[in-house]
Amino acid sequence: MISLNNDTRKLLEQLGPMAADTQVLIALYDAEDRLQFANPAFRSAFFIATDQQPLWADIMRCNYSLKRGTVIAAVNFEEWLRSTQSRRGKVSFRAFETDLHDGRWLWMTETVRENGWMLCIASDITRIRANERDLRQDRDVAIKAAQTDELTGVANRRYVMARLQELLGVPAAADQTLGCLAIFDIDNFKYINDSLGHHAGDMILRDFAGLIQAQVRRTDCFGRVGGEEFVLVMPRTSTDEAASIIHCMLAIVRDSRPLPDPSDFSYTFSAGLAVARGGDMLAEVYRRADLALYGAKVAGRDRLQINIDSPSEGKR
Repeated sequence: MISLNNDTRKLLEQLGPMAADTQVLIALYDAEDRLQFANPAFRSAFFIATDQQPLWADIMRCNYSLKRGTVIAAVNFEEWLRSTQSRRGKVSFRAFETDLHDGRWLWMTETVRENGWMLCIASDITRIRANERDLRQDRDVAIKAAQTDELTGVANRRYVMARLQELLGVPAAADQTLGCLAIFDIDNFKYINDSLGHHAGDMILRDFAGLIQAQVRRTDCFGRVGGEEFVLVMPRTSTDEAASIIHCMLAIVRDSRPLPDPSDFSYTFSAGLAVARGGDMLAEVYRRADLALYGAKVAGRDRLQINIDSPSEGKR
């Protein structure tokens, strides 16, 4: 459990009495997506005891298995979770509809601060005509499909590039560090496809996406941009911090055994990391990360290479 600073603790103390008697659902999650505050209406709707502070994923997982809380129309819960987490909390504000097993329909808003804390507020809109709800839900489903890679369930190129463009659009002094961009590429993927078949290749892509997404912070955005290439956008992250996270990812993937036959099959990936700075264009940041990725491949694969261009060199 993370410790709360004085300002946050005072905010929660003030929010509690104000939210106690309202039927509006109110919840506050920290940067790790752990519930830090929820009013009685929210706890009742999602079956959370007064003394519980679970992760959002655990709330969804528990309620899905017991067929209560949010209606999740998915055969494979973990695939649904991966797809949802790849977009959850990646923009500063999002609004959508969701329905509960008890028959209620909720209008949910998510407001995210720069530090990753998320305020969720939901209102009961059950009385709105069902055909209007269906139209809006169909719209939400279409938006999700347009933002999701169909094979792996993580964000697609369009969505992750939009998050990178948003990062570069943050007002900043020239050459001020805004965050980091990493490009991942599964090693020897063509050989894997040729020797084991495309079905095995698809299993590896899904395994890789799931392993990496499970390690991604909510403030970051991870997605597949094509073939065996993936991108990780890391706002407000130093090079050292990003490198530490990616080294953990390298180790996790290295230990994976995703295929039933051959059961001892393992694979690796290479990563290129570049800093995004004030005044950078998207193509320039991507070029630096791509050059670093190439360096990782040349150096032997299964490793991270960091772009070491100075700000002035990066502007050439």
